[in-house]
Parts: sequence; C-alpha cells; structure tokens
Amino acid sequence: MNGTGIIFRRELGSYFATPLAYVFIVIFLMLTGAFTFYLGRFYEMRQADLSAFFNFHPWLYLFLIPAISMRLWAEERKTGTLELLLTLPISLNQAVLGKFLAAWVFSGIALALTFPIWITVNYLGQPDNGVILAGYIGSWLMAGGFLAIGSCLSAMTQNQVIAFIMTVVVCFLFVLAGFPLVLDAFRGWAPQWLVDGIAALSFMTHFDAISKGVLDLRDVLYFIVMMLAWLIATAITIDMKKAD
Repeated sequence: MNGTGIIFRRELGSYFATPLAYVFIVIFLMLTGAFTFYLGRFYEMRQADLSAFFNFHPWLYLFLIPAISMRLWAEERKTGTLELLLTLPISLNQAVLGKFLAAWVFSGIALALTFPIWITVNYLGQPDNGVILAGYIGSWLMAGGFLAIGSCLSAMTQNQVIAFIMTVVVCFLFVLAGFPLVLDAFRGWAPQWLVDGIAALSFMTHFDAISKGVLDLRDVLYFIVMMLAWLIATAITIDMKKAD
C-alpha cells in the first residue's frame, strides 16, 4: 500500500474512533431532513424530485464541511505530530492527498446516509432518478471543493477555531460570487470578462447546473481543478510552515 493509502486508512479510521463522527452525521441528517421537509416545503410543492433537498446543500456545507476540515492540519501542528508525520517514509503530497480523501469519503458517507429521502420521493411519485444521481454527484464534488479550501486554511494555523472561521468566510465568498447582487457591483466599472470570470468561480453556478441533471464536463472539471489547486496550495503552505 502506498503512502496515500496508509494515511487515508489512518485518517478515516480516526473519524470513527471518537463519537464526534457519529454526532456530525446525526446533525447532518437532522438538518438535511429539516431543511428538505420544512424549509423546502417538500410535501407542499407536490413535485417528485429532490430540488428541495439539494437547494440547501451549499448553505449546509458552509458550516458543516469546515467543521471536518478544521482539524486536518491545525491539530497536527498544535500537537506537534506534524513533524513526526513528515518523517515517515511518505511524501508530503501523499500525506495531503490521503488526509483529503479520507475527509471527502467521510462526507460522502454522510451524504449517502440521506438515502431515506430518496426512498421517500420514489415511494410518493416517479422521480427522474438520473437527475437525482447527478445531484448527489454534484453535491459530493462541491463538498470536495469546500474540503480542499478548508485543508489549505487549516494548514495555515494551529488554531482549529481560526481555521473554521477562515474556511467559512472563503467558502462563503466562493458561493456568493455568482449571485446577481455581487455581479451587479462589478458591472458598473469592471470589464465583462472580469464579471464573467467572477461568476465562473462560484460554487452555486456549477452546482445548480449539475443538480438539475445537466452533467456538463466543464462543471465537473471546475470542481476537480478547484480541489487540485487548493491541495497544491496546502502542500506549499505546509512546506513553508513546517519549521514554525
């Protein structure tokens, strides 16, 4: 097994070694249920789809995903185990990727456990399950983007609370980037290519398209490039701060 696999197994196992993982999953499931059935007015809409379920994911992830990512590197730096980790016969890139994949798979497990909502909508009607599957894929990709940002910001500090707050702020900016309110603030003075560039950075722009069943390669590539860019930034940050 290579270094990435070793770190992946160690990290994923550590999530379930404490009650925190189960508490997180329970909170996630309770919030998704409450948002879907009450705020999303699932029954009142009388539509056999999960739009009420997916519409709230960016806002749920805005606070729940940073709660996962904040410990990725900040905890290692605070406890002094980062130096020990870097002395193991694995590369820094393998460590970064292994930790990220473990957190991403953990978030995927939490997302998969929302399957009773999918069963409910299939029991009540005849939804397009292809659209629902695309929504799940888009949601998981978006969670990966949030996690990659959180990984980099966690590497910048020893304080998990600071890492959490910074991740919420940065992810919030990436969510808001495609909103008309933000774009209108630039349209008055910025060139169109800059406005289009800001809109293209938004999580919402790409997630909305996928959650509606349009699995465009450009949207998938956006999330993959976003994850790779922030993971590379994570490795650079750790390399710069390992002597601190």
